[in-house]
Amino acid sequence: RDVGPWLILGLCLLLLPLSLPRVALSDEVQYYAYLRSLYFDGDLDFRNEYTYFAEQRLALGDTAVRDALLREDANNPNPQTGLLRNVAPVGSAIMWAPGFVLADGFVLAANALGAAIPRDGYARPYVVGVCMMTALYTTLGLLLTYRLARRYVGDFAATVATLTVFLASPLVFYTYIAMPWSHANGFFLFALFLTLWMRHWGRPGERGLGLWLLLGLVGGLMVMTREQLGLLLIIPALEALGQYAGLLRRGAWPAAARQLGRHLAFLAALALAVTPQLLAYQILNGRPAPSSTVGDKFRFLELGPLPILLSPNFLNTLIDPGRGAFLWAPVIALGLVGLIWLGRKDAWLAALLLVGFLAQTYINGAFGTTWHLRRAFGFRRLIECTPIFVLGLAAAVEWLRPRLGSWPILAAAALLIYWNVGLIAQWTFLRPAIRDELIWGDMLRWQFVEVPRQVAGRLWSVVFDRCGLLPHQSC
Repeated sequence: RDVGPWLILGLCLLLLPLSLPRVALSDEVQYYAYLRSLYFDGDLDFRNEYTYFAEQRLALGDTAVRDALLREDANNPNPQTGLLRNVAPVGSAIMWAPGFVLADGFVLAANALGAAIPRDGYARPYVVGVCMMTALYTTLGLLLTYRLARRYVGDFAATVATLTVFLASPLVFYTYIAMPWSHANGFFLFALFLTLWMRHWGRPGERGLGLWLLLGLVGGLMVMTREQLGLLLIIPALEALGQYAGLLRRGAWPAAARQLGRHLAFLAALALAVTPQLLAYQILNGRPAPSSTVGDKFRFLELGPLPILLSPNFLNTLIDPGRGAFLWAPVIALGLVGLIWLGRKDAWLAALLLVGFLAQTYINGAFGTTWHLRRAFGFRRLIECTPIFVLGLAAAVEWLRPRLGSWPILAAAALLIYWNVGLIAQWTFLRPAIRDELIWGDMLRWQFVEVPRQVAGRLWSVVFDRCGLLPHQSC
């Protein structure tokens, strides 16, 4: 009887015609290159993929892909393997594979009927197939997140929280505008992991061996999609430690042994699931580890044989005036505050979710030179924490509704969404200077005066020629 799932599904379908399915930026090319190269060439030599997309961008006057992916230096190509660098993990290619294969089938069928679509992995159907998988995973992730919220709140609060976080955070941008990125895939996988894990929340002993194996596979795919998502596994790890402490305190040794066996099976499934990533690293880098380009971004404190990863930009990640996540998307801060009200219903879960978020923030703050994600829209590295924000915001809305009524809550949600939509308009085509950082001097005038006026003046292009609004872009 809930209307929330139908509203979520309807909104996602309504926004789909406004999407921009294309592969244009260097990160997008690296994610996509895995899929195209493995499917058509059977290798991880990305020179032809990089060259194709670099030439596309050069024709539009954009040198970024060439400079990022084809420029040679001491580590590119890799001196051990002779292969060009790819710092993207392989998980997104695995997630997109069904759409890519369907697109290839469409090309074969269309050509059999007389069409002349190049069957090369670059043609429009392949790119659209991959990008539509991104939109699908966001939709599924939102539905799963809504169901998680419904465990604690009613339909109204779960629906408002899910849609508000979606539309008022960078997730909507990386679903419909910058489509071939890993964030929507990672969000879906974390929502799926939480859904499976919470099936027996509060009764961890009832999770059978099969469920733990499935959790290991999903967790491994999370890690292969974005390595930093492995830190979200601290949530079930802390739950397990608490359970062991209780079992051992009661002297329940047989139950502790059974649980240990299940957890070892989880770790085995996790290790098995990440094998494709380790193999890719070995082939590309000559070792089962990421490129040194990634590792060199971190800073460590050397204390004996065990170095400690520092996070000097932990607070900047959240509150830096130009790049802080809370300023780009205030709904994130509200979702975290809402964990207080979730804690009144389930203190242990709220604490674990907060720790998971802090772990993601810590690793983001550990990036020495790229923590700010300058030129990106918002703080995209926290998108995968969307279920945490939704659960917190839903609990807050459930508490506020009897005290304020529904309309003030809906008005606040609309304001949060408008803030994000205004920033998207500025970032994409009205005021590209904010790609470096938020410009606060005249931000309110731009958000509430310039954005409505200029968007209204370009409404035809916004609806029917969005790529034409962007510099160096083509669909």
